[in-house]
Amino acid sequence: MSDNKGERIAKVLARAGLCSRREAERWITAGRVSVNGKVLDSPALAVTSSDQVVVDGKPLPTAEPTRLWRYHKPPGLVTTNSDPDGRPTVFERLPKNLPRVLTVGRLDLNSEGLLLLTNDGELSRRLELPEMGWSRKYRVRVHGKVDERRLESLKNGITVDGVHYAPIEATLEQTTGHNAWLLMTLHEGKNREIRRVMEALGLTVNRLIRTAYGPFQLGNLVRGGVVEMPPKVLRENLQIKTERPKPWKNKR
Repeated sequence: MSDNKGERIAKVLARAGLCSRREAERWITAGRVSVNGKVLDSPALAVTSSDQVVVDGKPLPTAEPTRLWRYHKPPGLVTTNSDPDGRPTVFERLPKNLPRVLTVGRLDLNSEGLLLLTNDGELSRRLELPEMGWSRKYRVRVHGKVDERRLESLKNGITVDGVHYAPIEATLEQTTGHNAWLLMTLHEGKNREIRRVMEALGLTVNRLIRTAYGPFQLGNLVRGGVVEMPPKVLRENLQIKTERPKPWKNKR
């Protein structure tokens, strides 16, 4: 971070691992953040390491080196910090020795498989952007008769209820009775994309497993298991200097 120009306050909060940049903007609007004793009401502020940043009455913690984990999300968990309906969340089931983490994207309640976790809110945001060009791979079990020609047509994209979905790679893996397993690759990952597209083809998804997110694979990670990515993997796949100097120090 340049001390001359500084960084936007929401980005600084995200880098510190407190929240995502979007959450930071909401916190600022809610009056939870102050800089040099003044409560902010807008995220349109750049700060430097000489500024005193306070969140909920506590000094901003020093940013830690970026870390990334693979997590095998079981079905039946919502990907949110808290659920108004009282359903169990991903964060309630994570190992207690993990630092505060954010998810990279989401998996819905009944979906399972690979979910990436990071302590860096800015990285979480970057990995979700379409500009990354990362595909998401799934094994999908559907109920109904599969028309392979219609599956093949998905490579041209499809519009469902006014929502356009980018090209999808979908192939039939195997059929068992009235169910079939499909292999699918998405390049966008819109909300409930696979379920909605399959419904448009007359199929009902009854199991959905994410097996890969970009270069990261689910592999043989057990349900509920969490494995941290080695620094070398982050350097090679994300161009992250894992031993960089700490980018933020909240001076008092």
